[in-house]
Amino acid sequence: MAGSPLTESVQPEPEPADALGAHARHGGPLGLATFVVRRVAQGLLTLALLSVLIFLATNALPGDAAQTALGKDATPARLAELRSELGLDHNIAVRYGHWVGNALHGDLGKSTHAVAQGAKDPSVRHLVTAPFRNTMILWFVIGVLLVPLTIFLGTFAAMYEGRAVDNAISYGTLFLGSLPEFVLGTVLVFVFFTTLGWFEPVALFDVDSNPLQHLGGLVLPVVTLLAVSGAFATRQIRAGVREALHSEHVTAARLNGLPEGRVLRRYALRTAVAPGIQSTAQSLQLLFSGLIVVEALFAYPGIGQVLVTSVQSQDTSVVQSIVLVLAALFLIINIVADLLVVLVVPKLRTAVA
Repeated sequence: MAGSPLTESVQPEPEPADALGAHARHGGPLGLATFVVRRVAQGLLTLALLSVLIFLATNALPGDAAQTALGKDATPARLAELRSELGLDHNIAVRYGHWVGNALHGDLGKSTHAVAQGAKDPSVRHLVTAPFRNTMILWFVIGVLLVPLTIFLGTFAAMYEGRAVDNAISYGTLFLGSLPEFVLGTVLVFVFFTTLGWFEPVALFDVDSNPLQHLGGLVLPVVTLLAVSGAFATRQIRAGVREALHSEHVTAARLNGLPEGRVLRRYALRTAVAPGIQSTAQSLQLLFSGLIVVEALFAYPGIGQVLVTSVQSQDTSVVQSIVLVLAALFLIINIVADLLVVLVVPKLRTAVA
């Protein structure tokens, strides 16, 4: 997925010589506002291009969505009626125009299967609202834990570079980061449920329940995603802090007799904060792909389960809407990360102020 120059790579220095840096050097009273408008415009353009790819990809899936929803025994008249109701009798360009136009007004269309089954409210929005809320709760819980944990572990490892604690954190995160979510999740189920009997192996609550009222069903999904996604951020933060600790201005501060704690807080961490923001943003983005796997593994009633079911049943309108919303969230995280980097890097912040 297309990202900004800032979030595509992690640089150890706080003064990136990229497009943002060039833009910042031309800043003025309206520099920050201009930057925000520019990034939002880039995000909207990217989202528009992605919407075309999403629509074409879902419509390229083999099979007939109406036939799949009604079954093999459906009459030609009933098939024609369902296609007409869903707009499937129009050409692909007209269908795309209707889909985008409706989406801009908050209408994500109708679920093919819900319409075929005569549901009272067959709208995609009704179908995905509760699962999406559950997914965002899980994502938020992991994010709240991920940020302080990765900053602490990455900084701690860099401070004791080459020692046992650094090796333990470095090799541990390398191992965890290389594991697919379903492998680690399966191991955790075996250890903490089958062997110890501590936590529930699946989320034993329905889609309309508040996940925060069933904390036992959150433990294993949270630990699985936190371990895999946090491993990447921890290693990136360690690299940034390590590079900062070896920089010339940190060496000069030490030669001037400043205490190590002050050197770390005032110089090293400030130097590493920009790459730390970038790596954290990337980890939060990667969480969404991991959520789909983990929700299926632990039967968590989130958007991942809805997406998997919709792909299997060729409910293209649901698939299109979910993927489009996830793409929008990816872009929002990119934009927020870029804005935070501008605000925390002194040279860029001064230039656009």
